[in-house]
Amino acid sequence: MSTRRIARGLAFVLLAVLLVLGGCGDADEAPNEAREDASAPPGPDLAGGFAASFDDVTARSGVAFTHRTGATGEKLLPETMGSGACLFDMDSDGALDLFLVNSAGPSALFAGRGDGTFADVSAERGADVEPYGMGAAAADFDGDGDRDLYVTALREDLLLVNEGGAFVERAEAAGLVDPGWTDDAGARHPSWSTASTWLDFDADGDVDLFVGGYCKWTRELEIFTTLDGVTKAFTTPDRYQGLAPRLYANDGDGTFTRVRDPALSGAVGKTLGVAVFDLEDDGVPEILVANDTRPNFLLRRTAGGAWIEEGARVGIAYDENGRARAGMGIDVASIGGVPWLAIGNFAGEPMSLFRLDAGFFRPAAAPAGVARPTTAPLAFGVAFADLDLDGALDLAVVNGHIEPDIARMRPAEAHAQAPQAFRGDGAGRFADVGASAGDLARPRVGRGLATGDLDGDGDLDLVLTQNGGPAVLLANRARETARDEPPRFLRVRVAGKDGAADALGTRVTLHAGGRAQRRDVRTGSSYLSQSETTLTFGLPPGVARASELELEVRWPSGRVERRAVESLDTTLVLREP
Repeated sequence: MSTRRIARGLAFVLLAVLLVLGGCGDADEAPNEAREDASAPPGPDLAGGFAASFDDVTARSGVAFTHRTGATGEKLLPETMGSGACLFDMDSDGALDLFLVNSAGPSALFAGRGDGTFADVSAERGADVEPYGMGAAAADFDGDGDRDLYVTALREDLLLVNEGGAFVERAEAAGLVDPGWTDDAGARHPSWSTASTWLDFDADGDVDLFVGGYCKWTRELEIFTTLDGVTKAFTTPDRYQGLAPRLYANDGDGTFTRVRDPALSGAVGKTLGVAVFDLEDDGVPEILVANDTRPNFLLRRTAGGAWIEEGARVGIAYDENGRARAGMGIDVASIGGVPWLAIGNFAGEPMSLFRLDAGFFRPAAAPAGVARPTTAPLAFGVAFADLDLDGALDLAVVNGHIEPDIARMRPAEAHAQAPQAFRGDGAGRFADVGASAGDLARPRVGRGLATGDLDGDGDLDLVLTQNGGPAVLLANRARETARDEPPRFLRVRVAGKDGAADALGTRVTLHAGGRAQRRDVRTGSSYLSQSETTLTFGLPPGVARASELELEVRWPSGRVERRAVESLDTTLVLREP
């Protein structure tokens, strides 16, 4: 073999290793944020007494679904991505239903009975659609009392309009067909859509739609990457051109108009997660976007109606070394009265965890205790949730590598990886408790993550999706396995005006035990997925009477109401006045 051929082969191997590691250098040496964790002050003993434990109840739930990638050995970029899960109440009967997105096969819809069991109604409800699907988000966009589905895909997205329980595809009629992009030869291609979310960005009472774009990809544009100089490996997306997101304003008649704004068209990223949150508590939601190997975005609408992109200004675009991480899933929540932002990243990159302080997001992963445990895994779905119902938000993370052969190059890494759970103290400290959380710790090729009370017992269960594998339902046993008294809770379901199923943007704050817990009614978040919109509040230890609780509700109109709580361990249903 010639010296030139040997050099070429070594170059291929080096390039492949860098791509598989996401360009992060040597994973044995953690990035700055993770190294700082060793000197962080010790926090409280959060690991002891974690009440939440999860049982894999998939087999007896009636949910039989396996994601199909369509892989034939070519290792094409889209095969690594799917899929998402959407928990929503399609018929407003109080029981959660589950939509699971497929790629190379029909998607599936399971009707919940409210006791943790489901019936497959995919065909009879018209939900067995077969795009090369990515994710889904649900909301009552037409205000008729039932929730509709938007399904993102590699090619054309779908709008599944809920007409009395049957879903009818109406994307083109609603004005949601994107013209796509044009390649160098002049051919047009559909935009690759990933994460989406419903919101009322203009406060007109109609539900609008935000759709994230990934990258310009066709089979002809697939880039060859190799681990050994011969065999093709999956290529990371930094070598492809990104796409801008799309924002559609609801016209109120079943149709949408695309918002044309320079800030939106100029926000070229590779979106995999999108979250909506009113960061300034002024009634106007911001849109936070996790981008894969591109700077993260914060999109804000000004008082004059124009949009601005402020990811770099507020501190979420890059890591501490000025590099864009491989952002996957995203979530945002109020902890200690201020917004916190979590973004899952590639292997060798710790989770991006930020705390909003005076209009700027301060890196908090290291002092919070999550940097080092999250550096090695490749994170996808993330979600803040009070898993043990103690009144403090916890953090769940779903992991899994994109490269099935990663262990051949790096024996310490694996394709299937264990999900993680971090118990929070309500003040910004977290402890890794995943290993003691039952079946949650089983390694999986994780992608999507959604939370919701599937079995009606008050605590939050988990739905996990796997790339090329079966969906998993994990039942939370927090109220069954508590050492002393079962933890107490209050759930709040919010409905919209005039019979609409949703009142997106409603902020509910529970005052209990000297602690204020804020929750917002919103869609999207995580990775290509959506959790239930019913709000779950765990009660701090020592709170045992409903008279000790008070609810503050700020409706999308800006109206604020205070309500007494009459009973615990129940679901309170509120309708927007």
